[in-house]
Amino acid sequence: MPEQAANEPTILITKREGYRVLAFNRPDRLNAFNETMHHALRDAIDDAEADKECRALVLAGTGRAFCTGQDLNDRLAEPGENAVSRSTLEKFYNPLVRKLRTLPLPVVAAVNGVAAGAGANIALACDIVIAARSASFVQAFARIGLIPDSGGTWSLPRLVGQARARGLALLADPLSAEDAEKWGLIWKVVDDGALEDEVDAICRRCARMPAHGLALIKRALDASADNSLDRQLDLERDLQREASADPDYQEGIRAFLEKRKPNFSGRK
Repeated sequence: MPEQAANEPTILITKREGYRVLAFNRPDRLNAFNETMHHALRDAIDDAEADKECRALVLAGTGRAFCTGQDLNDRLAEPGENAVSRSTLEKFYNPLVRKLRTLPLPVVAAVNGVAAGAGANIALACDIVIAARSASFVQAFARIGLIPDSGGTWSLPRLVGQARARGLALLADPLSAEDAEKWGLIWKVVDDGALEDEVDAICRRCARMPAHGLALIKRALDASADNSLDRQLDLERDLQREASADPDYQEGIRAFLEKRKPNFSGRK
């Protein structure tokens, strides 16, 4: 496979009506992260968040992989005190996962091929994961003596339960997209040729919905992982009050009563 040109962007940005696609673009390395790609992705996400016309975000991969985590040939992966186990996680991966979870817009992972290591867990940090039928998810960390990071030890038990989470993490076996859907790890699996159209339809649908309401849904669902029922009920009360004060709620009510499609105002 030919080497990627030095000046070729590591993140491809495509602006579409109502949303953006950010594609990992190191296909010769199965879209594994190097330092350049970390910085490029962070900048691309910040730019998308600042654009009020962007109401959904897609993470995708070029070539035959979604993302295979950290490039073990990159200096960020060198063994030692400042290796992946500390500085790289603190500087890049942990802020990325936190950013994806707290972005005030839906984030869709379009998993076109293998998602391994941190690449798998970055996909799972997205709000909706759509996978091509040929895709797979691999918690590959145990193969090199590491633990699942990028939120893997948090998300896996919550998505598939302790038994399956431990099997995935300890054995590091690939999980097919079809099994990932059956286990509740992802939202949906589609035929390979239908992936782009499926993701486009979801993003266009999200772009037509009340943006502030979707952002509040993300906040409520994330908080539920650590809240007691009483605390979550109080949070629902507070967020519902905030949602009902937004003009989009009034528009939604008017559209329902007038039997028409609503015209929501978008991100504030």
